[in-house]
Amino acid sequence: MKKQPYLGSPVFTSAVLRNHHIAARKRFGQNFLIDAGVLEDTVEAAGLTEEDFVLEIGPGIGTLTQYLAYSAGRVCAVEIDRSLLPVLEDTLQGWNNVKVVNGDIMKMDLRRLSEEENGGRPMKAVANLPYYITTPVIMKLLTEGAPLESITVMVQKEVAERMKAAPGTRDYGALTLAVEYYASPEIVRIVPPSSFMPRPGVDSAVVHLKLRTAPPVSVRNESLLFGVIRASFNQRRKKLTNGITNFEGFSFSKQTAEEAVAAAGLSPDVRGETLTLQQFAAVADALSERM
Repeated sequence: MKKQPYLGSPVFTSAVLRNHHIAARKRFGQNFLIDAGVLEDTVEAAGLTEEDFVLEIGPGIGTLTQYLAYSAGRVCAVEIDRSLLPVLEDTLQGWNNVKVVNGDIMKMDLRRLSEEENGGRPMKAVANLPYYITTPVIMKLLTEGAPLESITVMVQKEVAERMKAAPGTRDYGALTLAVEYYASPEIVRIVPPSSFMPRPGVDSAVVHLKLRTAPPVSVRNESLLFGVIRASFNQRRKKLTNGITNFEGFSFSKQTAEEAVAAAGLSPDVRGETLTLQQFAAVADALSERM
């Protein structure tokens, strides 16, 4: 019989923190989850089975890790904070299907990790992400080419809303378009500050990203597409043509930018913040023809 997770309780979490003389470290964005309902919803959203290999980012003291280990076949938990390794050794006793790796997820080769730990087969990423590094981690997971089936993460509510924002809205941006290109996003639930210890100053959200088997748009040059998107949102209040012309990663003339925007069927005064992913792809293809 599998060992039952117990760290979804503030009583047990407080005891672990006290016994190991731990205080949340701000530079690692540490807030410890103490809501069993949120933990259960996160695992359910990830759709874990005993056949699954899970990559967890930032296990902290092992709270979510216990729930993942109970539901999945194997878990590889990557923790950057060396001081938490003895704590994890303590809290994960009895879960023999967990491997803890001390390292910086942003410096790791996830394809190599998949090969070494799971024979290159698809894996599921699950994490309670520190706010300060949320977007870089999500972009790494989406774009690095590791065999991921899904990503289920706890993020700041504002970031969750950006993932599902509509064109022309304040929250719409490069993250929105990257998520749409690579995955289908779903906000599973909103999580209040009271679900954490210590309490953060904002609401959080559990988000599930189902990775697409193919992008929803066809584009000749994927790198160019995301360059156009970055160029647009670097100067989101300016015309798209100006953003393309001024972007340091490009060497397009003003005339070329104007021709590409016109070829995509758009107004010369259009701003990138109003464009759909399909329209960005059309602009990128028109620029590709003029390279």
